[in-house]
Amino acid sequence: MKIIVPMAGRGSRLRPHTLTVPKPLVPVAGTPIVEQLVNDIAAVVKQPIEEVAYVLGDPAFFGDEVVDHLTQVAQQLGAKASIYRQTDPLGTGHAIMCAAPSLEGPAVVAYADTLIRADFEIDPQADAQIWVKQVDNPQAYGVVQLDQSGAIVKLVEKPASFVSDLAVIGIYYFKQIADLKQALQQVLDQQLTHGGEYQINDGIKAMMAQGQRFVPGEVQAWMDCGNKAITVATNTKMLHFLAAEGKALVHPSVQLNNATIVPPCFVGEGVVLTNATVGPGVSIGPGSSLTQVTIEDSIVQAHSHIENAQLHGAMIGNNVRYNGKHRSISLGDYSELI
Repeated sequence: MKIIVPMAGRGSRLRPHTLTVPKPLVPVAGTPIVEQLVNDIAAVVKQPIEEVAYVLGDPAFFGDEVVDHLTQVAQQLGAKASIYRQTDPLGTGHAIMCAAPSLEGPAVVAYADTLIRADFEIDPQADAQIWVKQVDNPQAYGVVQLDQSGAIVKLVEKPASFVSDLAVIGIYYFKQIADLKQALQQVLDQQLTHGGEYQINDGIKAMMAQGQRFVPGEVQAWMDCGNKAITVATNTKMLHFLAAEGKALVHPSVQLNNATIVPPCFVGEGVVLTNATVGPGVSIGPGSSLTQVTIEDSIVQAHSHIENAQLHGAMIGNNVRYNGKHRSISLGDYSELI
């Protein structure tokens, strides 16, 4: 089994936190988004992962440090890492085709801006599966339409009238991803674009027209990491999931000086908490310190130092120094408010 991860976008909606770090490497519940995603996919498919192929953007932004981190993520699964580049933003289908040499055999395609909780078996009789989630407002999403047997017969983007409430979340399984590769090559050859971009849906529709059987795989939880508010909310949800799964979230080296941690919280290695109340729903990266702080439902990344603050719904980057009384803040890396 392979995992193909298109992640070439700059994450502009999550700025300033993506000015120095690609969005998929922003930590949620103590772990970078893409690392959580790859590990979750590996757990769901319940098969050995032989390769993780990442499609990155401009090397000037997605540099050696990013490549090294992603390589380690793959190696932790016993898989090799392959790195490809999409230097022009030409859509989801184009991004997949940038990884053309890896498009052989069974594979999962997972876009690195979402996190899931799921537990189901891959249908061995299906040619492909599309992960979906039941939603209250299907008109805001791409949805799948099913036939009486439960197979997917149509993809509809943001339907004006009700078609289905099963939204496509951006994770797909292909028994033979070479079939998608062939279909997307035809899309590229025919220059079939939408707003100047080549879309994966056109390849999937071509596969359906050829008689290939697609079925849904429904997830229990689908969490986005699109902007600051949504990412902070996802952090809180993930902490609750991880705590319920029995994951150890507070590093044994954490120093508590007249401080209280209200679970669930992730507190990284070497964190020092002094006269502080932390949680629930807080993630604090390694090497950070909080003094005279009350904080809940927030993210503080690595080596940041926060003093004299009452925070809720905050997102604070790496190497930040903050001393103040604002409640809901969003500070990128190396910011100082003292």
